[in-house]
Amino acid sequence: MKPIWIVDDDESIRWVLEKALARENLATKSFSNARDAMEALKDGAPQVLVSDIRMPGESGLELLQAVKAKHPGLPVIIITAFSDLDSAVAAFQGGAFEYLAKPFDIDKAVELIRRALEESLRETSVEHVSAETPEILGQAPAMQDVFRAIGRLSQSNVTVLITGESGSGKELVARALHKHSPRASQPFIALNTAAIPKDLLESELFGHERGAFTGAQATRRGRFEQAEGGTLFLDEIGDMPFDLQTRLLRVLSDGQFYRVGGHQPLKANVRVIAATHQNLEHRVREGLFREDLYHRLNVIRLRLPSLRERREDIPILTRHFLAQSAKQLGVEVKRMSEGAMQFLSSLELPGNVRQLENLCNWITVMAPGQTVEAKDLPQELTEGQGFAAAGAAPSIAPPPSTSSGYPAMDGDAYASAPASSSAPATYNAPASLEPSNWIALLEAEAASLLAAGQPEVMDVLGRQFESALIKTALKHTHGRKNDAAVRLGIGRNTITRKIHELNIDGAKDD
Repeated sequence: MKPIWIVDDDESIRWVLEKALARENLATKSFSNARDAMEALKDGAPQVLVSDIRMPGESGLELLQAVKAKHPGLPVIIITAFSDLDSAVAAFQGGAFEYLAKPFDIDKAVELIRRALEESLRETSVEHVSAETPEILGQAPAMQDVFRAIGRLSQSNVTVLITGESGSGKELVARALHKHSPRASQPFIALNTAAIPKDLLESELFGHERGAFTGAQATRRGRFEQAEGGTLFLDEIGDMPFDLQTRLLRVLSDGQFYRVGGHQPLKANVRVIAATHQNLEHRVREGLFREDLYHRLNVIRLRLPSLRERREDIPILTRHFLAQSAKQLGVEVKRMSEGAMQFLSSLELPGNVRQLENLCNWITVMAPGQTVEAKDLPQELTEGQGFAAAGAAPSIAPPPSTSSGYPAMDGDAYASAPASSSAPATYNAPASLEPSNWIALLEAEAASLLAAGQPEVMDVLGRQFESALIKTALKHTHGRKNDAAVRLGIGRNTITRKIHELNIDGAKDD
Protein backbone atom coordinates (compact mmCIF):
# COMPACT_ATOMS: atom_id res chain seq x y z
CA MET A 1 0.00 0.00 0.00
CA LYS A 2 1.25 3.47 -0.91
CA PRO A 3 1.77 6.13 1.80
CA ILE A 4 -0.66 8.87 2.79
CA TRP A 5 0.57 12.32 1.76
CA ILE A 6 0.14 15.27 4.14
CA VAL A 7 0.52 18.73 2.60
CA ASP A 8 0.43 21.65 5.05
CA ASP A 9 2.64 24.64 5.74
CA ASP A 10 1.90 24.26 9.47
CA GLU A 11 4.54 21.93 10.88
CA SER A 12 2.49 21.17 14.01
CA ILE A 13 -0.44 19.86 11.96
CA ARG A 14 1.88 17.67 9.89
CA TRP A 15 3.48 16.31 13.08
CA VAL A 16 0.15 15.53 14.78
CA LEU A 17 -1.23 13.72 11.72
CA GLU A 18 2.03 11.80 11.19
CA LYS A 19 2.04 10.54 14.81
CA ALA A 20 -1.66 9.66 14.81
CA LEU A 21 -1.38 7.70 11.55
CA ALA A 22 1.83 5.99 12.71
CA ARG A 23 -0.12 4.63 15.71
CA GLU A 24 -2.50 3.09 13.16
CA ASN A 25 0.49 1.55 11.30
CA LEU A 26 -0.13 3.79 8.29
CA ALA A 27 2.86 5.14 6.35
CA THR A 28 2.99 8.88 5.62
CA LYS A 29 4.94 11.37 3.54
CA SER A 30 4.79 15.11 4.32
CA PHE A 31 5.18 18.28 2.26
CA SER A 32 5.28 21.88 3.44
CA ASN A 33 3.85 23.29 0.21
CA ALA A 34 1.75 22.30 -2.80
CA ARG A 35 4.54 22.81 -5.34
CA ASP A 36 6.70 20.02 -3.82
CA ALA A 37 3.70 17.70 -3.80
CA MET A 38 3.00 18.44 -7.47
CA GLU A 39 6.61 17.63 -8.31
CA ALA A 40 6.38 14.35 -6.41
CA LEU A 41 3.24 13.42 -8.40
CA LYS A 42 5.45 13.05 -11.48
CA ASP A 43 7.09 10.00 -9.87
CA GLY A 44 4.03 8.43 -8.28
CA ALA A 45 0.84 9.00 -6.34
CA PRO A 46 -0.21 8.46 -2.72
CA GLN A 47 -3.01 6.22 -1.51
CA VAL A 48 -4.75 9.26 0.04
CA LEU A 49 -3.85 12.97 -0.08
CA VAL A 50 -4.55 15.32 2.85
CA SER A 51 -3.94 18.99 2.03
CA ASP A 52 -4.47 22.38 3.63
CA ILE A 53 -6.47 24.76 1.44
CA ARG A 54 -4.49 27.95 2.15
CA MET A 55 -0.69 27.81 1.84
CA PRO A 56 2.01 30.13 0.52
CA GLY A 57 2.30 29.69 -3.25
CA GLU A 58 -0.10 27.25 -4.88
CA SER A 59 -3.27 26.60 -2.90
CA GLY A 60 -4.80 23.29 -1.91
CA LEU A 61 -7.46 23.78 -4.60
CA GLU A 62 -4.77 24.06 -7.28
CA LEU A 63 -3.16 20.90 -5.91
CA LEU A 64 -6.56 19.19 -5.97
CA GLN A 65 -7.01 20.16 -9.61
CA ALA A 66 -3.56 18.82 -10.52
CA VAL A 67 -4.20 15.54 -8.69
CA LYS A 68 -7.63 14.97 -10.28
CA ALA A 69 -6.20 15.61 -13.74
CA LYS A 70 -3.70 12.75 -13.34
CA HIS A 71 -5.42 10.48 -10.80
CA PRO A 72 -9.22 11.03 -10.90
CA GLY A 73 -9.90 8.18 -8.47
CA LEU A 74 -7.48 9.37 -5.75
CA PRO A 75 -9.32 10.54 -2.58
CA VAL A 76 -8.28 14.05 -1.51
CA ILE A 77 -9.15 15.44 1.93
CA ILE A 78 -9.03 19.24 2.19
CA ILE A 79 -8.20 20.93 5.53
CA THR A 80 -9.95 24.26 5.91
CA ALA A 81 -10.76 26.85 8.58
CA PHE A 82 -14.40 27.54 9.43
CA SER A 83 -14.04 30.88 7.64
CA ASP A 84 -13.12 28.98 4.46
CA LEU A 85 -16.36 27.03 4.06
CA ASP A 86 -17.00 28.66 0.69
CA SER A 87 -13.68 27.22 -0.37
CA ALA A 88 -14.78 23.84 0.98
CA VAL A 89 -17.77 23.96 -1.37
CA ALA A 90 -15.37 24.70 -4.21
CA ALA A 91 -13.27 21.74 -3.06
CA PHE A 92 -16.25 19.40 -3.35
CA GLN A 93 -17.00 20.76 -6.79
CA GLY A 94 -13.38 20.01 -7.69
CA GLY A 95 -13.76 16.39 -6.62
CA ALA A 96 -12.55 16.39 -3.01
CA PHE A 97 -13.45 13.31 -0.98
CA GLU A 98 -14.20 15.28 2.21
CA TYR A 99 -12.95 18.27 4.18
CA LEU A 100 -11.65 18.72 7.74
CA ALA A 101 -12.59 21.99 9.46
CA LYS A 102 -9.98 23.49 11.81
CA PRO A 103 -9.63 22.91 14.67
CA PHE A 104 -10.34 19.20 14.16
CA ASP A 105 -10.52 16.21 16.50
CA ILE A 106 -7.56 13.95 15.74
CA ASP A 107 -9.62 10.75 16.18
CA LYS A 108 -12.19 12.02 13.70
CA ALA A 109 -9.40 12.98 11.31
CA VAL A 110 -7.94 9.45 11.48
CA GLU A 111 -11.38 7.93 11.00
CA LEU A 112 -11.94 10.12 7.93
CA ILE A 113 -8.55 9.19 6.50
CA ARG A 114 -9.35 5.51 7.05
CA ARG A 115 -12.62 5.93 5.12
CA ALA A 116 -10.72 7.58 2.28
CA LEU A 117 -8.14 4.79 2.43
CA GLU A 118 -10.84 2.11 2.07
CA GLU A 119 -12.28 4.06 -0.87
CA SER A 120 -8.86 4.24 -2.51
CA LEU A 121 -8.15 0.54 -2.04
CA ARG A 122 -11.56 -0.37 -3.50
CA GLU A 123 -10.85 1.91 -6.47
CA THR A 124 -7.47 0.26 -6.99
CA SER A 125 -9.12 -3.17 -6.85
CA VAL A 126 -11.68 -2.19 -9.49
CA GLU A 127 -8.97 -0.80 -11.76
CA HIS A 128 -6.92 -3.97 -11.31
CA VAL A 129 -9.88 -6.20 -12.22
CA SER A 130 -10.76 -4.01 -15.21
CA ALA A 131 -7.20 -4.00 -16.54
CA GLU A 132 -6.77 -7.76 -16.32
CA THR A 133 -10.27 -8.98 -17.21
CA PRO A 134 -10.16 -11.98 -19.56
CA GLU A 135 -12.84 -12.66 -22.15
CA ILE A 136 -14.69 -14.94 -19.70
CA LEU A 137 -14.77 -14.47 -15.93
CA GLY A 138 -15.15 -17.33 -13.48
CA GLN A 139 -13.44 -18.86 -10.48
CA ALA A 140 -16.05 -21.52 -9.68
CA PRO A 141 -15.04 -25.17 -10.23
CA ALA A 142 -17.76 -25.57 -12.89
CA MET A 143 -16.27 -22.68 -14.88
CA GLN A 144 -12.75 -24.05 -14.47
CA ASP A 145 -14.00 -27.22 -16.20
CA VAL A 146 -15.22 -25.04 -19.10
CA PHE A 147 -11.83 -23.29 -19.29
CA ARG A 148 -10.04 -26.64 -19.34
CA ALA A 149 -12.28 -27.82 -22.18
CA ILE A 150 -11.54 -24.66 -24.19
CA GLY A 151 -7.84 -25.30 -23.66
CA ARG A 152 -8.10 -28.91 -24.85
CA LEU A 153 -10.00 -27.78 -27.96
CA SER A 154 -7.57 -24.95 -28.75
CA GLN A 155 -5.87 -26.77 -31.64
CA SER A 156 -8.98 -28.52 -32.94
CA ASN A 157 -11.47 -27.71 -35.70
CA VAL A 158 -14.09 -30.11 -34.36
CA THR A 159 -17.78 -29.10 -34.23
CA VAL A 160 -18.91 -28.06 -30.72
CA LEU A 161 -22.40 -27.92 -29.21
CA ILE A 162 -22.71 -25.50 -26.28
CA THR A 163 -25.69 -25.99 -23.98
CA GLY A 164 -26.86 -23.85 -21.08
CA GLU A 165 -29.62 -21.56 -19.91
CA SER A 166 -30.35 -18.28 -21.68
CA GLY A 167 -27.96 -15.54 -20.59
CA SER A 168 -25.27 -17.89 -19.29
CA GLY A 169 -22.64 -16.69 -21.82
CA LYS A 170 -22.72 -19.26 -24.62
CA GLU A 171 -21.58 -16.78 -27.28
CA LEU A 172 -18.63 -15.73 -25.10
CA VAL A 173 -17.52 -19.37 -24.96
CA ALA A 174 -17.93 -19.68 -28.73
CA ARG A 175 -15.78 -16.58 -29.25
CA ALA A 176 -13.16 -17.98 -26.86
CA LEU A 177 -13.10 -21.27 -28.79
CA HIS A 178 -12.53 -19.30 -32.00
CA LYS A 179 -9.92 -16.99 -30.47
CA HIS A 180 -7.83 -19.92 -29.21
CA SER A 181 -8.17 -22.02 -32.38
CA PRO A 182 -6.03 -22.19 -35.55
CA ARG A 183 -8.79 -20.10 -37.22
CA ALA A 184 -8.33 -17.13 -34.88
CA SER A 185 -7.07 -14.83 -37.67
CA GLN A 186 -10.16 -15.55 -39.79
CA PRO A 187 -13.74 -14.22 -39.32
CA PHE A 188 -16.04 -15.12 -36.44
CA ILE A 189 -19.64 -14.80 -37.65
CA ALA A 190 -22.58 -15.17 -35.23
CA LEU A 191 -26.22 -15.75 -36.15
CA ASN A 192 -29.15 -16.18 -33.78
CA THR A 193 -31.41 -18.54 -35.69
CA ALA A 194 -34.37 -17.73 -33.42
CA ALA A 195 -34.15 -14.00 -34.19
CA ILE A 196 -34.49 -14.32 -37.99
CA PRO A 197 -37.92 -14.95 -39.60
CA LYS A 198 -38.18 -18.37 -41.21
CA ASP A 199 -38.59 -16.93 -44.73
CA LEU A 200 -35.31 -14.97 -44.40
CA LEU A 201 -33.20 -17.44 -42.47
CA GLU A 202 -32.23 -19.54 -45.50
CA SER A 203 -30.97 -16.45 -47.34
CA GLU A 204 -29.13 -15.29 -44.20
CA LEU A 205 -27.32 -18.60 -43.94
CA PHE A 206 -26.56 -19.43 -47.56
CA GLY A 207 -26.96 -16.12 -49.40
CA HIS A 208 -28.97 -15.64 -52.62
CA GLU A 209 -28.48 -14.97 -56.29
CA ARG A 210 -29.82 -11.87 -57.99
CA GLY A 211 -33.49 -12.36 -58.90
CA ALA A 212 -33.85 -15.43 -56.68
CA PHE A 213 -36.99 -13.89 -55.16
CA THR A 214 -38.88 -10.60 -55.16
CA GLY A 215 -36.59 -7.90 -53.82
CA ALA A 216 -33.36 -9.81 -54.51
CA GLN A 217 -31.85 -7.06 -56.67
CA ALA A 218 -28.25 -8.17 -56.18
CA THR A 219 -26.29 -11.27 -55.31
CA ARG A 220 -25.74 -11.54 -51.56
CA ARG A 221 -23.23 -13.59 -49.62
CA GLY A 222 -24.62 -15.59 -46.72
CA ARG A 223 -23.11 -16.24 -43.32
CA PHE A 224 -21.33 -19.39 -44.47
CA GLU A 225 -19.44 -17.39 -47.11
CA GLN A 226 -18.75 -14.54 -44.70
CA ALA A 227 -17.23 -17.03 -42.23
CA GLU A 228 -15.04 -18.72 -44.86
CA GLY A 229 -11.88 -20.01 -43.20
CA GLY A 230 -13.19 -19.03 -39.78
CA THR A 231 -15.99 -19.93 -37.39
CA LEU A 232 -19.78 -19.74 -37.77
CA PHE A 233 -21.66 -19.58 -34.48
CA LEU A 234 -25.31 -20.66 -34.74
CA ASP A 235 -27.11 -19.62 -31.56
CA GLU A 236 -30.45 -21.14 -30.49
CA ILE A 237 -30.01 -23.96 -33.01
CA GLY A 238 -32.95 -25.79 -31.43
CA ASP A 239 -35.32 -23.22 -32.97
CA MET A 240 -34.12 -23.75 -36.55
CA PRO A 241 -37.01 -24.72 -38.90
CA PHE A 242 -37.06 -28.41 -39.79
CA ASP A 243 -36.55 -27.97 -43.57
CA LEU A 244 -33.49 -25.77 -42.99
CA GLN A 245 -32.05 -28.41 -40.70
CA THR A 246 -31.78 -30.65 -43.77
CA ARG A 247 -29.75 -28.04 -45.65
CA LEU A 248 -27.46 -27.46 -42.67
CA LEU A 249 -26.90 -31.21 -42.35
CA ARG A 250 -25.83 -31.34 -45.99
CA VAL A 251 -23.27 -28.58 -45.46
CA LEU A 252 -21.84 -30.34 -42.41
CA SER A 253 -21.65 -33.70 -44.20
CA ASP A 254 -20.63 -32.63 -47.74
CA GLY A 255 -18.77 -29.38 -47.03
CA GLN A 256 -20.66 -27.51 -49.75
CA PHE A 257 -23.91 -25.57 -50.27
CA TYR A 258 -25.94 -23.60 -52.82
CA ARG A 259 -27.09 -20.01 -52.57
CA VAL A 260 -30.85 -19.51 -52.76
CA GLY A 261 -31.64 -19.53 -56.50
CA GLY A 262 -28.11 -20.72 -57.32
CA HIS A 263 -26.96 -23.71 -59.36
CA GLN A 264 -23.24 -23.76 -58.62
CA PRO A 265 -22.10 -25.54 -55.44
CA LEU A 266 -19.89 -23.48 -53.13
CA LYS A 267 -17.25 -24.97 -50.86
CA ALA A 268 -17.61 -24.29 -47.13
CA ASN A 269 -14.38 -24.27 -45.12
CA VAL A 270 -16.10 -23.27 -41.90
CA ARG A 271 -16.03 -24.55 -38.35
CA VAL A 272 -19.54 -24.66 -36.92
CA ILE A 273 -20.22 -24.03 -33.25
CA ALA A 274 -23.87 -24.34 -32.22
CA ALA A 275 -25.62 -23.39 -29.01
CA THR A 276 -29.02 -23.95 -27.46
CA HIS A 277 -30.86 -23.53 -24.17
CA GLN A 278 -33.24 -26.33 -25.11
CA ASN A 279 -33.04 -30.07 -24.55
CA LEU A 280 -32.21 -31.28 -28.07
CA GLU A 281 -32.71 -34.94 -27.16
CA HIS A 282 -36.26 -34.11 -26.09
CA ARG A 283 -36.87 -32.17 -29.32
CA VAL A 284 -35.55 -35.15 -31.32
CA ARG A 285 -38.04 -37.45 -29.57
CA GLU A 286 -40.83 -34.97 -30.36
CA GLY A 287 -39.84 -34.95 -34.04
CA LEU A 288 -38.90 -31.25 -33.98
CA PHE A 289 -35.17 -31.74 -34.54
CA ARG A 290 -33.42 -34.10 -36.91
CA GLU A 291 -31.63 -36.90 -35.09
CA ASP A 292 -28.87 -37.12 -37.74
CA LEU A 293 -28.23 -33.35 -37.43
CA TYR A 294 -28.17 -33.67 -33.66
CA HIS A 295 -25.41 -36.28 -33.89
CA ARG A 296 -23.49 -34.12 -36.40
CA LEU A 297 -23.56 -31.17 -34.01
CA ASN A 298 -23.03 -33.12 -30.81
CA VAL A 299 -19.42 -34.13 -31.53
CA ILE A 300 -18.12 -32.27 -28.48
CA ARG A 301 -20.61 -30.90 -25.96
CA LEU A 302 -19.82 -28.08 -23.55
CA ARG A 303 -22.36 -27.41 -20.82
CA LEU A 304 -22.29 -23.93 -19.31
CA PRO A 305 -23.38 -23.79 -15.66
CA SER A 306 -26.11 -21.40 -14.62
CA LEU A 307 -25.24 -18.52 -12.30
CA ARG A 308 -27.02 -20.42 -9.49
CA GLU A 309 -24.34 -23.10 -9.80
CA ARG A 310 -21.47 -20.59 -9.55
CA ARG A 311 -22.62 -18.08 -6.95
CA GLU A 312 -19.02 -17.48 -5.89
CA ASP A 313 -18.50 -15.77 -9.26
CA ILE A 314 -21.24 -13.18 -8.68
CA PRO A 315 -19.00 -10.65 -6.83
CA ILE A 316 -16.27 -10.62 -9.49
CA LEU A 317 -18.85 -10.44 -12.30
CA THR A 318 -20.68 -7.63 -10.51
CA ARG A 319 -17.50 -5.57 -10.07
CA HIS A 320 -16.60 -6.14 -13.72
CA PHE A 321 -20.03 -5.09 -15.03
CA LEU A 322 -20.18 -2.05 -12.75
CA ALA A 323 -16.76 -0.91 -13.99
CA GLN A 324 -17.75 -1.60 -17.60
CA SER A 325 -21.05 0.28 -17.26
CA ALA A 326 -19.38 3.26 -15.58
CA LYS A 327 -16.76 3.43 -18.33
CA GLN A 328 -19.44 3.42 -21.04
CA LEU A 329 -21.37 6.21 -19.32
CA GLY A 330 -18.30 8.21 -18.29
CA VAL A 331 -19.20 8.19 -14.59
CA GLU A 332 -17.55 7.01 -11.37
CA VAL A 333 -17.76 3.29 -10.62
CA LYS A 334 -20.44 2.32 -8.11
CA ARG A 335 -19.49 -0.12 -5.34
CA MET A 336 -21.60 -2.73 -3.61
CA SER A 337 -21.62 -2.84 0.17
CA GLU A 338 -20.87 -6.18 1.77
CA GLY A 339 -24.53 -6.67 2.68
CA ALA A 340 -25.72 -5.79 -0.83
CA MET A 341 -23.21 -8.18 -2.40
CA GLN A 342 -24.29 -10.99 -0.08
CA PHE A 343 -27.94 -10.30 -0.90
CA LEU A 344 -27.19 -10.26 -4.62
CA SER A 345 -25.29 -13.55 -4.34
CA SER A 346 -28.35 -15.16 -2.74
CA LEU A 347 -30.71 -14.30 -5.63
CA GLU A 348 -31.76 -16.89 -8.20
CA LEU A 349 -31.16 -14.55 -11.19
CA PRO A 350 -32.96 -16.72 -13.77
CA GLY A 351 -31.55 -14.49 -16.54
CA ASN A 352 -28.05 -15.53 -15.45
CA VAL A 353 -25.05 -13.38 -16.44
CA ARG A 354 -27.13 -11.29 -18.85
CA GLN A 355 -29.59 -10.40 -16.07
CA LEU A 356 -26.71 -9.54 -13.73
CA GLU A 357 -25.17 -7.28 -16.40
CA ASN A 358 -28.51 -5.51 -16.93
CA LEU A 359 -28.88 -5.09 -13.17
CA CYS A 360 -25.40 -3.52 -12.96
CA ASN A 361 -26.36 -1.08 -15.73
CA TRP A 362 -29.48 -0.18 -13.70
CA ILE A 363 -27.39 0.30 -10.55
CA THR A 364 -24.94 2.59 -12.36
CA VAL A 365 -27.78 4.83 -13.57
CA MET A 366 -30.38 4.62 -10.80
CA ALA A 367 -28.78 3.75 -7.45
CA PRO A 368 -28.15 6.74 -5.15
CA GLY A 369 -24.63 7.31 -3.81
CA GLN A 370 -21.41 5.58 -4.71
CA THR A 371 -21.76 2.70 -2.25
CA VAL A 372 -24.86 0.64 -3.01
CA GLU A 373 -26.81 -0.97 -0.18
CA ALA A 374 -29.32 -3.82 -0.54
CA LYS A 375 -32.21 -1.36 -0.10
CA ASP A 376 -30.99 0.54 -3.18
CA LEU A 377 -31.58 -2.44 -5.49
CA PRO A 378 -34.71 -2.67 -7.68
CA GLN A 379 -37.91 -3.18 -5.69
CA GLU A 380 -38.83 -6.44 -7.41
CA LEU A 381 -35.60 -7.96 -6.07
CA THR A 382 -35.75 -6.59 -2.53
CA GLU A 383 -39.39 -7.66 -2.16
CA GLY A 384 -38.48 -11.24 -2.97
CA GLN A 385 -39.63 -11.50 -6.58
CA GLY A 386 -36.06 -12.24 -7.63
CA PHE A 387 -36.11 -15.58 -5.77
CA ALA A 388 -37.31 -18.80 -7.33
CA ALA A 389 -40.32 -20.37 -5.67
CA ALA A 390 -38.38 -23.50 -4.86
CA GLY A 391 -34.76 -24.32 -4.24
CA ALA A 392 -33.71 -20.75 -3.51
CA ALA A 393 -30.62 -20.24 -1.48
CA PRO A 394 -31.30 -18.57 1.88
CA SER A 395 -30.89 -14.83 2.04
CA ILE A 396 -27.71 -13.99 3.87
CA ALA A 397 -28.94 -11.38 6.32
CA PRO A 398 -28.43 -10.52 9.98
CA PRO A 399 -30.40 -12.70 12.42
CA PRO A 400 -33.94 -11.61 13.27
CA SER A 401 -34.04 -8.62 15.64
CA THR A 402 -35.62 -8.79 19.05
CA SER A 403 -37.77 -6.11 20.60
CA SER A 404 -34.60 -4.51 21.94
CA GLY A 405 -33.32 -4.02 18.38
CA TYR A 406 -30.35 -6.35 18.85
CA PRO A 407 -29.68 -9.47 16.78
CA ALA A 408 -31.34 -12.59 18.14
CA MET A 409 -27.92 -14.19 18.61
CA ASP A 410 -27.33 -11.75 21.48
CA GLY A 411 -29.23 -13.93 23.91
CA ASP A 412 -32.63 -14.27 22.30
CA ALA A 413 -30.87 -16.72 20.00
CA TYR A 414 -32.74 -18.91 17.59
CA ALA A 415 -33.06 -22.62 17.03
CA SER A 416 -31.78 -24.28 13.91
CA ALA A 417 -31.89 -27.49 11.94
CA PRO A 418 -29.20 -30.05 12.81
CA ALA A 419 -25.80 -29.30 11.33
CA SER A 420 -25.92 -32.55 9.35
CA SER A 421 -29.06 -31.52 7.49
CA SER A 422 -28.50 -30.64 3.83
CA ALA A 423 -31.48 -28.29 3.74
CA PRO A 424 -31.11 -24.65 4.75
CA ALA A 425 -31.79 -24.20 8.44
CA THR A 426 -35.13 -22.80 9.55
CA TYR A 427 -34.92 -20.42 12.49
CA ASN A 428 -37.60 -19.80 15.07
CA ALA A 429 -37.01 -17.59 18.08
CA PRO A 430 -37.84 -19.62 21.20
CA ALA A 431 -39.34 -18.16 24.33
CA SER A 432 -36.12 -18.72 26.27
CA LEU A 433 -32.68 -20.16 25.75
CA GLU A 434 -29.94 -21.34 28.04
CA PRO A 435 -26.87 -19.07 27.65
CA SER A 436 -24.63 -22.14 27.26
CA ASN A 437 -26.40 -23.05 24.00
CA TRP A 438 -25.21 -20.03 22.01
CA ILE A 439 -22.07 -21.82 20.76
CA ALA A 440 -24.18 -24.70 19.43
CA LEU A 441 -26.42 -22.20 17.68
CA LEU A 442 -23.39 -20.48 16.17
CA GLU A 443 -22.14 -23.85 14.91
CA ALA A 444 -25.56 -24.59 13.40
CA GLU A 445 -25.65 -21.20 11.66
CA ALA A 446 -22.14 -21.76 10.27
CA ALA A 447 -23.18 -25.22 9.02
CA SER A 448 -26.24 -23.73 7.33
CA LEU A 449 -24.24 -21.04 5.53
CA LEU A 450 -21.56 -23.52 4.46
CA ALA A 451 -24.20 -25.93 3.12
CA ALA A 452 -25.77 -23.08 1.13
CA GLY A 453 -22.43 -22.27 -0.53
CA GLN A 454 -22.15 -18.84 1.12
CA PRO A 455 -18.64 -17.41 0.55
CA GLU A 456 -16.60 -15.77 3.32
CA VAL A 457 -18.60 -17.37 6.15
CA MET A 458 -15.97 -16.35 8.72
CA ASP A 459 -16.33 -12.69 7.74
CA VAL A 460 -20.16 -12.79 7.66
CA LEU A 461 -20.52 -14.37 11.10
CA GLY A 462 -17.59 -12.41 12.53
CA ARG A 463 -19.27 -9.11 11.63
CA GLN A 464 -22.54 -10.27 13.20
CA PHE A 465 -20.67 -11.36 16.34
CA GLU A 466 -18.78 -8.04 16.64
CA SER A 467 -21.97 -6.09 15.99
CA ALA A 468 -23.81 -8.01 18.71
CA LEU A 469 -21.01 -7.43 21.24
CA ILE A 470 -20.67 -3.71 20.53
CA LYS A 471 -24.44 -3.11 20.53
CA THR A 472 -24.79 -4.92 23.84
CA ALA A 473 -21.89 -2.96 25.36
CA LEU A 474 -23.37 0.33 24.13
CA LYS A 475 -26.71 -0.60 25.63
CA HIS A 476 -24.97 -1.38 28.92
CA THR A 477 -23.15 1.99 28.90
CA HIS A 478 -26.18 3.95 27.66
CA GLY A 479 -24.52 4.64 24.31
CA ARG A 480 -21.17 5.91 25.66
CA LYS A 481 -18.68 4.41 23.22
CA ASN A 482 -15.52 5.09 25.24
CA ASP A 483 -16.99 3.30 28.27
CA ALA A 484 -18.10 0.49 25.97
CA ALA A 485 -14.57 0.19 24.57
CA VAL A 486 -13.15 -0.12 28.11
CA ARG A 487 -15.70 -2.80 29.02
CA LEU A 488 -14.91 -4.76 25.84
CA GLY A 489 -11.14 -4.38 26.27
CA ILE A 490 -10.56 -2.62 22.94
CA GLY A 491 -9.18 0.79 22.02
CA ARG A 492 -11.19 3.97 21.48
CA ASN A 493 -10.11 4.22 17.84
CA THR A 494 -10.99 0.57 17.28
CA ILE A 495 -14.55 0.87 18.55
CA THR A 496 -15.04 4.09 16.56
CA ARG A 497 -13.92 2.34 13.41
CA LYS A 498 -16.06 -0.73 14.10
CA ILE A 499 -19.16 1.38 14.76
CA HIS A 500 -18.67 3.02 11.39
CA GLU A 501 -17.89 -0.22 9.51
CA LEU A 502 -20.87 -2.08 11.03
CA ASN A 503 -23.29 0.85 10.68
CA ILE A 504 -24.18 0.81 14.37
CA ASP A 505 -26.45 3.60 15.56
CA GLY A 506 -26.89 5.09 19.02
CA ALA A 507 -23.25 5.63 20.00
CA LYS A 508 -22.10 8.91 21.51
CA ASP A 509 -18.88 10.39 22.82
CA ASP A 510 -18.43 10.31 26.60
